[in-house]
Amino acid sequence: MKLIVCVKQVPDTSGKVAVNADGTLDRASMQTIINPDDMNAVEAALALKDQLGCPVIAVSMGPPPAAGMLLELKAMGVDKAVLVSAREFGGSDTFATSQILAAAIKNLGVDKDDIIFCGRQAIDGDTAQVGPQIAEKLHLPQVTYAADIHKDGDTVTVKRMLEDGYMTIKVKTPCLLTCIKELNEPRYMSVSGVFEAYSKPLTTFDYEALKDDPLIDKSTIGLSGSPTNILTSFTPPQKGAGMMLEGADKAACEKLAEILAKKHII
Repeated sequence: MKLIVCVKQVPDTSGKVAVNADGTLDRASMQTIINPDDMNAVEAALALKDQLGCPVIAVSMGPPPAAGMLLELKAMGVDKAVLVSAREFGGSDTFATSQILAAAIKNLGVDKDDIIFCGRQAIDGDTAQVGPQIAEKLHLPQVTYAADIHKDGDTVTVKRMLEDGYMTIKVKTPCLLTCIKELNEPRYMSVSGVFEAYSKPLTTFDYEALKDDPLIDKSTIGLSGSPTNILTSFTPPQKGAGMMLEGADKAACEKLAEILAKKHII
């Protein structure tokens, strides 16, 4: 039995956001973080590892610098990391990304007791499509929006959150689960984990490693093979400097009311 977690390095949207001429994000010029929902997926896998003693494998598709993110995950307790990286994969939309990640997971092998974890969605796209698409391409049952997970033998019981409540679903392994922030609180790296991380394996799957899989077709991967058409992309405008009003007299209040009225706030 093994636990596979799909993780994405995403731009830190609290900082500068840059867009290339072709409409894709200029990721090289932006600060990056681990996608928050994916951190909950990692913690869910590590919690099961603590209970069952099974290995956890993190899989990420991205440029070579994403190896630094995978090192951080190994310091948290992940046993092995896989970086899926090739120029042919660049610019992939959710459809193409799920093709590539599904091929990478098939390369690792999916056994009858395995569970694949994904975050609900990535903050740079907010589509929540990649996890379910991976499940469909691997012909696996899936449960999304997991807020509680229990494994008993080959059965996984999941509390699936809804807008107005939740449902309890039982699913057989192998399966795929997408995780939300209500599921857990991700752990921190440990000091010993940081030292151990450097001795844990990192495997890179490039185009040559995956090209023989039926899912890897140049017509359905990368920017040219992505069916999503971007109408327009732009960098959000920077907020201007704030205005400070001093005083607590009637004149200051009238000035504040005038400013708010001009902005149609009142």
